[in-house]
Amino acid sequence: MRRPNFAAVILTLASLVLLLPGLTQPVLTITASIPVMGKTREIFRQTQSIVEAVRRLHGSGNNFVAGLILLFSILVPITKAGLLTVVLWHPRLEARERVYRFVRSISKWSMADVFAVGVFIAFLAAKGTDNLDAVAGIGFYCFAGYCLVSNLAFQILPPPEPATESAPF
Repeated sequence: MRRPNFAAVILTLASLVLLLPGLTQPVLTITASIPVMGKTREIFRQTQSIVEAVRRLHGSGNNFVAGLILLFSILVPITKAGLLTVVLWHPRLEARERVYRFVRSISKWSMADVFAVGVFIAFLAAKGTDNLDAVAGIGFYCFAGYCLVSNLAFQILPPPEPATESAPF
């Protein structure tokens, strides 16, 4: 295995290690409170992971939003990781080239969820009052790390090259 491929394998494995907690650990905690007789009382607190958010959105009938999060946050990253293994180890050059082009086209979409959550947190921070607070959880940072490391892995992976033929003598 060539050195760039070895580095891409290590980074892909590291990205998968980040993906699991990125999907299952808390991504965002929203807290609402009100002042009551000089003291602040918490009236609402909700913490969700990406997987919990998909389940909750689907359960409440928001199937379109649940489907988008499922697609961009779960299916694209898992598909991308699986396809990178094809690019790294498939014996046929044509297959590696085709899969490489496909992975390159879907790579940009794995950042969509990080962007959406970031915008949401920024919105809450800008529009929130003293009674509303949003805090990014460990899942957000793990998922953002997954996206960055996974994209780095793909960037250092050279496009598949035709095998050089040995000279006949």
